[in-house]
Amino acid sequence: MMRKLSAVVLAAATIGMTFTGAAHAETNPKCPTGVTQIGSTKYLKSGSATVASIKQFKGCGKNWAYVYVWDSWKSGHPNFEASAAITRGDGDIDINNGRRGQQEVWSDGANTLQFCTMAHGIVDRLQGFTNEVC
Repeated sequence: MMRKLSAVVLAAATIGMTFTGAAHAETNPKCPTGVTQIGSTKYLKSGSATVASIKQFKGCGKNWAYVYVWDSWKSGHPNFEASAAITRGDGDIDINNGRRGQQEVWSDGANTLQFCTMAHGIVDRLQGFTNEVC
């Protein structure tokens, strides 16, 4: 009985390890010294499908917005357009429009560390905002 229980526990641990682990680190090509995520991730959805993740980062003396379009959505929508922007709630002050089909989009970097900001992500006609970080 103990061997069967151990095998079940081992199998469960193996399955758990298969589906968990650290997420890949986003690399900002405009801030080579690195960035740190601030605030929580916003998931952009279309019905029950997750379209993209929207995140806000700080680094190199600036705030950055980041949009990542999920593989599962991208495969059925190859001609999408994505944009990433930093906003202070009164309109986007830093925006970068990706190329058609570009999976990762970083904003241009906003000199707004002293303000409360949000990341604004747009994929086609869908849009979302992260929580405000001060």
